[in-house]
Amino acid sequence: MKKVLITGAAGFLGSHLCDRFIKDGYYVIAMDNLITGSLKNIEHLFPHKNFEFYHHDVTKFVNIPGHLDYILHFASPASPIDYLKIPIQTLKVGSLGTHNLLGLARVKKARILIASTSEVYGDPLVHPQTEDYYGNVNTIGPRGVYDEAKRFQESLTMAYHTFHGVETRIVRIFNTYGPRMRLNDGRVIPAFIGQALRGEDLTVFGDGSQTRSFCYVDDQVEGICRLLHSDYTSPVNIGNPDEITIKDFADEIIKLTGTSQKVVYKPLPVNDPLQRRPDINKAKALLDWEPKVSRAKGMELTFNYFKSLNAEELLKEEHKDFAEFIH
Repeated sequence: MKKVLITGAAGFLGSHLCDRFIKDGYYVIAMDNLITGSLKNIEHLFPHKNFEFYHHDVTKFVNIPGHLDYILHFASPASPIDYLKIPIQTLKVGSLGTHNLLGLARVKKARILIASTSEVYGDPLVHPQTEDYYGNVNTIGPRGVYDEAKRFQESLTMAYHTFHGVETRIVRIFNTYGPRMRLNDGRVIPAFIGQALRGEDLTVFGDGSQTRSFCYVDDQVEGICRLLHSDYTSPVNIGNPDEITIKDFADEIIKLTGTSQKVVYKPLPVNDPLQRRPDINKAKALLDWEPKVSRAKGMELTFNYFKSLNAEELLKEEHKDFAEFIH
């Protein structure tokens, strides 16, 4: 039986990857230090005979007994609230954590896929963003701890590939959404839906003309799996090129939730990307992949998930304390 190690497994995207690999007949080893992840996301897998969980921080030495075929490194804070609260841990998981897992992949002769991000492009001067664009990143700005952790992660991964011959893959993930996102993680979709469900006005930063492109989680997971099993070693964008302004998206949320809130405007955060849209021509050509789930369908599924949460979860929002960094 093929065996896969998934780090960040109790997080939003990591937990969906656990589901996918269990479904595909793999033995899944899930690893998470639970700083931002939640066991609720994977507890349904605990009774499964081909699933085990390690409560471990990948910035410490990682040892897995026996053979290992694949490693998917998804351990990292991924929202402004998280990486602003724990900036040092964010830098360490992108550097020390990646180093430990690349070393494990080398010893086990396993193929490793590294989760990078569209944030490596910073506030882009090229639109849409292609994989050969080097980015426009402020290394010492508030987002720098996350952006530079991911950029270093890519460099280290390619060094292990070229110097040690490790089989590596790099996915650049654009805005992804779906069930199991945290309402208090500061990203635009849970922030908007949480505000709508609590009867609050929706907060838009700047004039709302900045754009995002949202990819439903099932499409993202499919793209990741195809990249893992491909022969391509350079970074690949996986995201949905269907671009929308934040103002228009807020209006969509109000219509979706059937609420009567208005949109309120606040100053734009420092280094907030004004445009974000993936060029996915490489994914189409190499992986025969493109997103299938429309934003209307994906948002309906996501809203129904958030609506099912209890009142206590809705009220324990933290994003107001970090409102200047949302989006």
